Amino acid sequence: MIAHDDPRLRLCAVTDDLRDGVSGLVLRAVEAERGGATMLLLRLKHADGRVLVEAGTALRVALRIPVVVSERLDVALACGASGVHLTSSSMPVIAVRSQAPANFLVGVSVSVESDLASSLDADYVTIGPVAGAGPASLGLPQFTELAKACGRPVIAIGGIDAAAVAAVRAAGAAGVAAIRAVLGADDPAAAAAQLVASWSPPKV
Repeated sequence: MIAHDDPRLRLCAVTDDLRDGVSGLVLRAVEAERGGATMLLLRLKHADGRVLVEAGTALRVALRIPVVVSERLDVALACGASGVHLTSSSMPVIAVRSQAPANFLVGVSVSVESDLASSLDADYVTIGPVAGAGPASLGLPQFTELAKACGRPVIAIGGIDAAAVAAVRAAGAAGVAAIRAVLGADDPAAAAAQLVASWSPPKV
């Protein structure tokens, strides 16, 4: 498990789509890194394995920050990613450890209390969706309860914008993850910088 204050957890930029191709995604990711993103999660729900490996390899080469692949351990290993991010229905963390190299990051998504059992051996967890209008949104009180219960560094995800950053940090988050708010923004660098500034506002 990594430490709660590990700088890699501060701002995870999550990929949204390939509307501008792999090359466009890489350019947006580079801009997000320039703005302060500290990790990138490759999640492209409708892409096949070949495209995921292509995108993952291109991102790994272009970025200095860790690239973590959503659910697909085979893709993560094939493209030399820094880790994999699992859901409660993915393969167990211990099985990933047996196949992955040393220092390979393993994250797990948590949205309900029953998910906590699958996260016991993870390096970090994402908890969410924190905000939003849908019935699946946890809200800050439930996020706080899950963050306290998981015993792992927590990244808040789902409906995260600059206004929400201070609240989830106070609730125990080690960092935040954003999809549309960073890589879906017109200016990923500025969007990432705004979230980073909200996490650590200037002293007065």
